[in-house]
Amino acid sequence: MKETIAIIVGGGPAPGINGVISAAAIEGIKKGKKVIGIVGGFKSLFAGDKKKAIELTFENVSKIHITGGSILRTSREFPEKAKERFRVLMSTLKSLKVRYLITIGGEGTLYMARWIEKEAKGSIAVVHVPKTIDNDLPMPGGMPTFGYETARHWGVELVENILEDARATGRWYFVTAMGRYTGHLALGIGKAAGATVTVIPEEFKGEKVSPKTVADILEGSIIKRLSIGKDYGVAVLAEGIANKFDLEELMRNECIERDETGRVRLSEIQLGRLMKMIVSRSLEARGLKVTIVDKNIGYELRAANPIPFDAEYTRNLGYGAVRFLLMGGTGSMIVFYEGKLKSVPFCEMFEPDTGKPKMRFVDITSEPYLVGREYMMRLEKEDFSPENIKKLASSANMKVEEFKKRFLNIV
Repeated sequence: MKETIAIIVGGGPAPGINGVISAAAIEGIKKGKKVIGIVGGFKSLFAGDKKKAIELTFENVSKIHITGGSILRTSREFPEKAKERFRVLMSTLKSLKVRYLITIGGEGTLYMARWIEKEAKGSIAVVHVPKTIDNDLPMPGGMPTFGYETARHWGVELVENILEDARATGRWYFVTAMGRYTGHLALGIGKAAGATVTVIPEEFKGEKVSPKTVADILEGSIIKRLSIGKDYGVAVLAEGIANKFDLEELMRNECIERDETGRVRLSEIQLGRLMKMIVSRSLEARGLKVTIVDKNIGYELRAANPIPFDAEYTRNLGYGAVRFLLMGGTGSMIVFYEGKLKSVPFCEMFEPDTGKPKMRFVDITSEPYLVGREYMMRLEKEDFSPENIKKLASSANMKVEEFKKRFLNIV
């Protein structure tokens, strides 16, 4: 009887998921294994729904590597909520006669992969393929997680178009990009597209930041542009900034929704709208009329067809996942860097004190960030020198001391 390889997808969509599924399924079949996909992610396993397991064949996976989305769909499941149903999940895998399991996902799915591998006690070999457009998993060699490059590519296309609209109409856009905890995607889009300013959560060292502080950074950029005769611009904001807001303060301006895992649904907060409201009120109070439009980009990016980088990258990962399992490996994440497929043990991907997956944040002292910052239009320390501050204060309809008191703290 053939041994069974199961493939499951967790978390949000990312370009390239189908590439991993395709490569893994083809390699597994070629090695004489039965390959099944669990439609609907971990939710199907927790429900004990064996009908959601479909057999993958050459015919149904051979051309999917260039398509976006996920033929197996995906779902989110919070580990704390999963405890009571975990036995059902393990029983479902056992009844499906799964010997090898490939999980595709971000930090939440990585957590589940480690949990299953531990509970299986050798009966199921598990490998994880890291996926997230947030690019927030600490990949060796600084490699991006698959899906990030495609999401950035299409994000840049959108922001470049928005920049032209801003120039043509004489208005500002506040564009919010995905990134629950980190600013990799926002910075990557803003830097490559030449956005006027990009703001990311890593800039704020404390646990909490006031929405007004972020709004002041944006208003400072608008004023600086006005001082050189420019009435337009585009600001790219990482949605994770909202994660740093005090919820009580936020709830005074926004209706808070939560996702399936109980986490605040950042995409529903409308960070750009909140910033527009605060900045517009401040400018209008001083007689300055600036048109600001808020826009979210995120869902438009994460199910896009993968660009060649991710199409090739995910084929490597899918092949590598099966090769690792069939060579006797388990309990590791498969990665590709320096031209080679390598495995990283699960234990190296978790914080020893909290047991939570490690995260990769934007290093704001690094050269890539500093280069991006160099080409942004935002208030800097030199703007408060005597020879510069008068013009800025005049553009803001403020007295010099008033301007300094209001904006010096943000630099």
